[in-house]
Amino acid sequence: MVSKTVKRSEFKTFINTGTLLVPVWSLLGDGVTTAKISYNPETTKEVYIHQDNGVTSIDSYTPTMPLEATAKAGDPVFDYVDGLRKARAVLDDALTEIINVWMYETGGPTAYPAEKQTVSIQWEDFGGDGGKAAKGNFTINFLGDPIQGTFNATTPAFTEA
Repeated sequence: MVSKTVKRSEFKTFINTGTLLVPVWSLLGDGVTTAKISYNPETTKEVYIHQDNGVTSIDSYTPTMPLEATAKAGDPVFDYVDGLRKARAVLDDALTEIINVWMYETGGPTAYPAEKQTVSIQWEDFGGDGGKAAKGNFTINFLGDPIQGTFNATTPAFTEA
């Protein structure tokens, strides 16, 4: 079997820019120059009394997705997260959902493997140098466990497994 290099463009994230009752799945991408999931594992390291070498157990993960983006007024994702920034949204007001879609796996375009995740949006900074496009850095904080399912990229819609 020949392996295939996975391009970043084959892992897409959609943000719910609507409501929980009427989700609007908007593609995160326009203006975003870098975004990767940091899984942030929580571990316990122990050395048992009968051994000379330790063990590390993974207790949990606290994933985040830090982003750097050029401000693109009119882009649904930028307009949504910029509204959170201007409101200085906190607690439930900063909550939404994302869907991470693994488009490099089989199933597309109507049933790509995906995970839906409740998240909060945390702004770090906004602005930039004179004469250049404004940029913003914000972090998507994953909350709780993801829901596994499939994503229809044509409609777009998520179906829970």
